[in-house]
Amino acid sequence: MWLPRLPVRCLSLLSVSLAVATIGSAMAQEKETPVVSKPVSFYRQVRPIVQRSCSGCHQPAKLGGKLLLTTFAGMMSGGEGGPSVVAGKPDGSLLVQMIVGEKPEMPKGADPLSAAQIDLIKRWIAEGAKDDTPEGIADTFSTEKPPTYSAPPVITAMAYSPDSSLLAISGFHEILLHKADGSGLVHRLVGRSQRLNSIRFSPDGKRIAAVGGTPALFGEVQFWNLADQKLAFSNTVSFDTLFGGNFNDDGSLFSFGGADNKVRVIKTTDGSPVMRMDAHSDYVIGTTFSLKSDHVVSVSRDMSMKLSIVENGQFVDNVTSITPGALKGGLQTIQRHPKEEQVICGGSDGEPKLYKIFRTQVRVIGDDFNRIRGYAPIPGRIFDAQFNADGSKFVIGSSTATGGAARIYKTDDGALLFELPEISSPIFTVAFRPDGKQVAVAGFDGQVRLYDAETGKLVTKFVPVTITPAVAGK
Repeated sequence: MWLPRLPVRCLSLLSVSLAVATIGSAMAQEKETPVVSKPVSFYRQVRPIVQRSCSGCHQPAKLGGKLLLTTFAGMMSGGEGGPSVVAGKPDGSLLVQMIVGEKPEMPKGADPLSAAQIDLIKRWIAEGAKDDTPEGIADTFSTEKPPTYSAPPVITAMAYSPDSSLLAISGFHEILLHKADGSGLVHRLVGRSQRLNSIRFSPDGKRIAAVGGTPALFGEVQFWNLADQKLAFSNTVSFDTLFGGNFNDDGSLFSFGGADNKVRVIKTTDGSPVMRMDAHSDYVIGTTFSLKSDHVVSVSRDMSMKLSIVENGQFVDNVTSITPGALKGGLQTIQRHPKEEQVICGGSDGEPKLYKIFRTQVRVIGDDFNRIRGYAPIPGRIFDAQFNADGSKFVIGSSTATGGAARIYKTDDGALLFELPEISSPIFTVAFRPDGKQVAVAGFDGQVRLYDAETGKLVTKFVPVTITPAVAGK
C-alpha cells in the first residue's frame, strides 16, 4: 500500500506522539498492577541488624536478661520478660517495644535503630516471623557446647600473660588458654566472633581483650575476666572486622582499628568510647599508645603510620614519609618500645623499621625524618612483631602466601640474631614471653611453635585444639 511521504517535521511529531502514547499506556498498566514486595528475610535482613546492635549483650557468653539473640530459637523463646516475638503481632512483641520510642531501652549504650531497621523488624514479625536460615550454617557454640575441629585452625592471634604462665591462642569462635610451655589446655573462652585478629592481656593480668568479628556482618571487642573465665562485656563496632587491639600501660584504655578505616579508643571499665579518628583511607590494622597514653599511633593498608591525640581524636601527623613510593605497600603491624617513644612496624615490603613517634623538626616534603633504622628484610609480608620486655630484641613473622618465616632481631644495632627453624607455612602471629625466655610463632598450619629466645632453637610445637576426624556421610 502506498503512503504519502510526510515532511520530516511531521514524522518527528508523529514519533513523539507515539512515544508519549506508549509511556502513558505503560503507566496506566503500572497503576493497574500493584507492586508486590518480597517478604522480609530473617537471615539476610533481620539477623544482621540484631547481630550488630543487640547480640553483644544477648549471646551464650553473656545472657543479659536471660535472652539469647544470636539464634532464631533464642529470639523466639525470649528471656526474663517472656517471649520476645509474637508472630503476626509486631506491636505486641517485646522486641519491638524495646527498640521504639524517643529513648528506646535497646540497644543499650548505643545509637537507637533507624526507622528503616525498625520497619524491617516489624514487617518480618507481621509476616509471621519465619526462619529462613539455610540449613547447617547456624552458629550455636557456647561454653557448654564449644567448637569441634576436624583440622587445625588457622591461628591469627596470640599473647602471653604478664606472669609468663599462660599463652592465649585464637581459635574458631574462641580464645584457647594454654600453659605457656605448651603442656596443656587450661580454659576455653567461647565467644561470638568467628575470627579473632588480636588478643591482649591487661597489664595486671586480670583480663583478656580480643578484637575480631564476622566479616561483612559485625566487628566485636571482647573483655574477659580471668578469675571466673566470664565475659565482662562485648561491644559491637561497625559492620566489619576489627584489628590491632592494644592496652595502654596502666590498663585504663584500649585502642583498635577496623575495616571501616577508623581508629577507636574505649575505656576498659565499661567499653564506653573515648575517641575516634577518621584520617586513614584503608583498613586500620594496628594501633598502640605513646608512653604517656596521650597519643595513639596507627598503621593501615593505606601505606601510612598516623599519630592522633587521645583526648579529642585529632590527627596530628604522618609519622612515616608522605612521599609517594617511600613505603612500598601497606603496613600490617605496629608495637611500641616498652621504654621509649619508638615503634617497630612492618608490612608488605618485608622490612622491619624502627620509628620515633614524635617529630622534632619541621616536615620537609620527601623526608623520612622519624625513621631510626631499617632491618634486614624477611621474605614475604610481615604480619606481626613484638618486643621483649626491655625492648632490646623483637620477633617478627611473615607470609609469602605459600610459606613463611620468623626472626629475632637486636633492636639497637639491627643485628639479625636468629632465623627460627622448621617453618614451612605462613606465619600470622608472634609473641615474646615476658620473662624473655621463649618466643611463640603460629599461623596457617595451626601449629604453635615455641623457641628458646637465647639460642633460637625449637623447644616444642603443638596443635592447640583436639582434632576429631570428620566421618564421611555425617
